[in-house]
Amino acid sequence: MRVYLLLMLVAAAVTFLTTPFARWVALKSSAISAVRARDVHLVPTPRLGGLAMLIGIVVSVLLASQMPFLSGVFEDRQAWGIVGGAAIVCALGWADDKWDLDWVTKLAGQVLAAGFMALQGVQLITLPIAGTTITSSRTSLVITVLAVVVAMNAVNFVDGLDGLAAGIVAIGGAAFFLYTYGLTQQANPEDFASLASLMMAVLVGVCVGFLPYNFHPARIFMGDAGSMLIGLVMAGAAITVTGNVQPDVMTGSQALPAFIPLLLPVAVLMLPLLDMGLAVIRRLAAGKSPMAPDRMHLHHRMLALGHSHRRAVVILYVWTAVFAFSAAALVQWDWEIVLIWTTVFVVLALLATLGPLRNRGRFLDDDVALSGQTPKVPAAVGAAAPATAVPQSAGDGAADRHETHHGTHAEAHVKTKETVE
Repeated sequence: MRVYLLLMLVAAAVTFLTTPFARWVALKSSAISAVRARDVHLVPTPRLGGLAMLIGIVVSVLLASQMPFLSGVFEDRQAWGIVGGAAIVCALGWADDKWDLDWVTKLAGQVLAAGFMALQGVQLITLPIAGTTITSSRTSLVITVLAVVVAMNAVNFVDGLDGLAAGIVAIGGAAFFLYTYGLTQQANPEDFASLASLMMAVLVGVCVGFLPYNFHPARIFMGDAGSMLIGLVMAGAAITVTGNVQPDVMTGSQALPAFIPLLLPVAVLMLPLLDMGLAVIRRLAAGKSPMAPDRMHLHHRMLALGHSHRRAVVILYVWTAVFAFSAAALVQWDWEIVLIWTTVFVVLALLATLGPLRNRGRFLDDDVALSGQTPKVPAAVGAAAPATAVPQSAGDGAADRHETHHGTHAEAHVKTKETVE
């Protein structure tokens, strides 16, 4: 455990120290997030935080490769396959942050990165369902690439508020680390070395190291370079679990987490996957492309309920913790106990989520959100401040409520990024 905690600390420190460098590179290379109709921020912001995260991962994995405790992890190419795939998607994200690539090009790059990782041995050979084995190498490759691409896009979809994606992955990754570490302890009490535990410790570290710069008000965004990177690492770690844990070593109630080793990654990515699924469904139902942008993501809906920017992020953190740690708890406790406590925390999280709901019966104007137009608020409603008075400081908190009944800056920037409680 101490080795993993050391690597987590190194990853956090390296990422924290190199983020100013990544911000400088973003400014020099024009990798800057302009203010678009669907965005939450007011001013152009550098978005190359993924570069610092990649540096943190590379340095930490290089250090891990020199540790005798983890020597067995580096006997094959899987660890370097994950690092190489992360480098590819970071470069892809950098290009997208700079030139705003079309979705076809991005998808091709994601498939390339996932394919590279799979060819290095990070593949779904067995599935945790009745010991199913994928006999076809081509089928294994396709399923692996599909799983990795879905994970990358799920994290990318949820990256819409300051600190949201990094915090969700840090919280969920911590639960995933405890999960894989516990499984490794029970499966092989003599050797706790695990590629999944290593990559999750490093991933949690880079997210924690990046958060001080990314939490509201953000000085830099992780961009696609960061969101796709952490999605790929998360998926890679999840895939390696299936090859390192033998379900037959556990009995009774402890067999559940062994037979479903992909349960926790799904729980960690529950919010991103839910957000992505709902986005695809509503866009197709509206006759739009599944990749067409809109303002109806989960974080937008949180703002529409009346939450401030920071509170919306924290509540989504809570939901991630409920799902992720509930799944991780299955390693140590019976499922009945886990179910009871999960129900309690779900109720508490639901109360926190719906607490500020003011306009009963009107959750969000779906037509306006899908059209990408900004809803207009009558001048007589709310404060008397003119709608055109848009603050230019990311630290201003005047327009962070995102409530249609407020008449300050909300009608000009419904989902502004300067949400300060």
